[in-house]
Amino acid sequence: MKIQKFFSVAILGLVLVFGANSFAQKTVTVGGAPMYPAKNIIENAVNSKDHTTLVAAVKAGDLVETLSSKGPFTVFAPTNEAFSKLPAGTVETLVKPENKAMLQGILTYHVLAGKFNSKAIAAAIKAGNGIAEFKTVQGGKIICKMDGKKLVITDEKGNKSTVTIADVNQSNGVIHVVDTVIMHN
Repeated sequence: MKIQKFFSVAILGLVLVFGANSFAQKTVTVGGAPMYPAKNIIENAVNSKDHTTLVAAVKAGDLVETLSSKGPFTVFAPTNEAFSKLPAGTVETLVKPENKAMLQGILTYHVLAGKFNSKAIAAAIKAGNGIAEFKTVQGGKIICKMDGKKLVITDEKGNKSTVTIADVNQSNGVIHVVDTVIMHN
């Protein structure tokens, strides 16, 4: 009985030490709200005050269900400020029902199938001698490379976007906050 109790306590101790430290994912604050790793991309994004435009666009593009699904997905999430860099009236035009297909194309150009945290992206960049090319869910390609310690994404039009917050883990993938909307041709 004492041996069984000892093993039970020892196992509990190992679970607490390794479970809490090795497998726990960090909750990151984005837009003033905690992004909980146990919640999905949509459940977290709706709470970020820096991503209200993105959330509205995802809703207008009927992509809520997709980005709430199992995934996994990697989302390069433009902030409200990133959307404000677009020409005046662009967002208002894109969220109109008649432009849903175009909006979906732009939004899915920000999504990769699979979970690519910063470590995985850095490994791909290293393997590609400083450049990594990724195919987006939309079907286009983005180029990732490092500029010092910053991850920079170049879209098909040659525009550049910088990751400002990396590795915001979600239950169905990972979000990397970006400072510019990336566009496909």
